[in-house]
Amino acid sequence: LPADQRLDFVSIVTRNDTHFPIASEFLNAGFNIICEKPLAYSLAEARKLCDLVRRSSKVFALMHNYTGYPMVKEAREKVRSGELGKILKVVVEYPQGYAVGRIGAKDAQISNWRAQPSIAGISNCMGDIGTHAENLARYITGLEIDEICAELTSFIPGTSLDDDGNCLIRYKGGARGILYASQISNGDENNLNIRIYGTKAGLEWHQEHPNELIIKTADKPVQIWRRGNSYLSDAARSATRTPFGHPEAFIEAFANVYLNAAQAIADEVSGRKTRKRGYDFPTIDDGWAGMAFIETVVKSSAKGARWVKFPSLQRNR
Repeated sequence: LPADQRLDFVSIVTRNDTHFPIASEFLNAGFNIICEKPLAYSLAEARKLCDLVRRSSKVFALMHNYTGYPMVKEAREKVRSGELGKILKVVVEYPQGYAVGRIGAKDAQISNWRAQPSIAGISNCMGDIGTHAENLARYITGLEIDEICAELTSFIPGTSLDDDGNCLIRYKGGARGILYASQISNGDENNLNIRIYGTKAGLEWHQEHPNELIIKTADKPVQIWRRGNSYLSDAARSATRTPFGHPEAFIEAFANVYLNAAQAIADEVSGRKTRKRGYDFPTIDDGWAGMAFIETVVKSSAKGARWVKFPSLQRNR
């Protein structure tokens, strides 16, 4: 089609098992992609998509929407600027309780496709929400995982995939982490949260109270930084869409990821060079890391919660 009639990108919001065939078809046809997470059905498919994206030179954005929150961006800036010092420990949690009612019920199984291995892949809970926790820690800290020790549990009878999981994480460079994701945490709704502790300070962010970032130090009172104020970083202010005091969250975070991806797509479509500062959205590499996380967690749990080395993206290349 003529340039003014041609689609600039395709948005993939289908089930896990369809991401790879749809994305690969459109990449081969020359389209930019914005894709839901997890990236693919398996790590093997993720590797193939990584190769396709590199050969095509097309924009590939992964929809980890929590990276679009202004105060998540503020947290990232504080880590990058060295305000926390050397990162020592990361604690990230994603508890939900929506599935606990299936335990003991006559029709006990989770009724959605995420619990079906033929559609979801090798994990339910960790694949669905654990990957958000992994990505949030990766986005804010920039740390790469070295090893994982994990235990997955299926509390709901008749379900082969996990509905709860606990991970110990060793990051490259020496930091240590705890990641917990659950769908049977009774009373929790969507309680994604993260705490990061460095040698100079710590920070804390809660998805259910997304407009606040908590900063903690040993020798000062706790500080609460709020979205929309002039004292925030450029990254946080540029992601802010409403004045301070007006709640802003979930939908706007999706819009921020799309907006940042659209900047890269506009440059690609127009033939302009990639911007020196880059583009602030999750990429194909983040998608690969998420699939590697799922596979490593499942392997560790299957081995009786043994430490398992995290695959290297460089080896994949």
